This record gives sequence, structure tokens and C-alpha cells, in this order.
Amino acid sequence: MAVRDVTATHSARLALQEERAGMQEGYRFLDEKRLILAAELLAQLHRYERDRDRLRELEQTAREALIAAIRRHGLEGLSLHPAPSELTGNLDMRSRSVLGVSLREVEGLRWHAATPAPPAIDPSPEAEACRTAFAALLPVAAELAATGRNLRRLHREYARTARRARAPEDVLLPEVDETLRAVDTALEEHEREEAIRARRLRA
Repeated sequence: MAVRDVTATHSARLALQEERAGMQEGYRFLDEKRLILAAELLAQLHRYERDRDRLRELEQTAREALIAAIRRHGLEGLSLHPAPSELTGNLDMRSRSVLGVSLREVEGLRWHAATPAPPAIDPSPEAEACRTAFAALLPVAAELAATGRNLRRLHREYARTARRARAPEDVLLPEVDETLRAVDTALEEHEREEAIRARRLRA
């Protein structure tokens, strides 16, 4: 570890101690921020995995409903079931901040057809179940997308904070400590020399 080129004086020692105290306080703040961000990352990751598993379950349900509807109507017959020409809706979001990182969470998804679909020529429970199963994918997919974005933002901020924390932890504080030890050693040697000189003068 490099030692700074500092003149070994008591005032230099005091200045180094004050500098070290400031660095230590900054490091404690960064370390605490790093821990808080890590905890939020884990919470968001748990939510992401929960929503991902839920989406996979709904996708399986939708596939099974699609297969049942195709068995009932055939692929061509099912393709003739009318669909709304346009969907409109609102995605209700809630925002919160974690140490300056803006996070958004889905509170609800409300959507409807701008123009109603015409009645089906050959309606069936299987076709309706298929429509319902695929519609159920939308809100969970929206939640998964929002959580994925939160994870990316938190990861960027965590990485930036970790880099900033490593500077005092790995470089600056050890450098100041090493310089303080060198100054203390030099001051002790100087004091011993002065004590020897004083004894010789008295003799």
C-alpha cells in the first residue's frame, strides 16, 4: 500500500485523522446504502420469481384452454370467432423511491374493447374459456415487466454504490492508515532523538 509523502508533524497527523474520520463516515453511509439496496433487490427478485411462476401457470392454463377450443371448433373454426378490433385500458401504477431509485409497481390493469366484438356464430364454453385464459395473462405480464424494470434500476444503483464504497474501503482508508503509521513512527523517532539530545545536554 502506498504511503503519502507527508512531513511528519503533529499538525499533519491531526489533518490525517480528520481526513480519515470523514472518509470513514462516507464509507459507512455508502455501506448502509449498499445493504438497503441489496435488501430491496432481494425483495424485488422474490416478487419477480413469484410473478414469473404465476405467469407460467397461466400460460399452461391458456395452452390447455386453446387445445380444448381447437378440439371443439377446429383451428379454422376457432379463427372465425370474432375478436375486438381494438383494446383500450389503463395501467394503474404506484411509484415509490428507495434511496433515490424510482420504483414502480402495478396496482391494477383495467382494459376493455373500444368496439365490441360481434356475437360468435358458434359460441361454446371452450371458446369462452380460451378467451378468458389468455386475457388473464395481461395483468401478470404487466407486473412482471414492471418488476423487471425495477430490478434493472436497483442493480445499476447497487453496482454504482458498491464501486464508490470500494474506493475508501480498498484504497483510500488503507492508504491513510499506512500514512498515519509512518507519521507516528517518524514522530516517535523524533521524540526519542530529542530525549537523547536533552540528556546529553544535561550531562
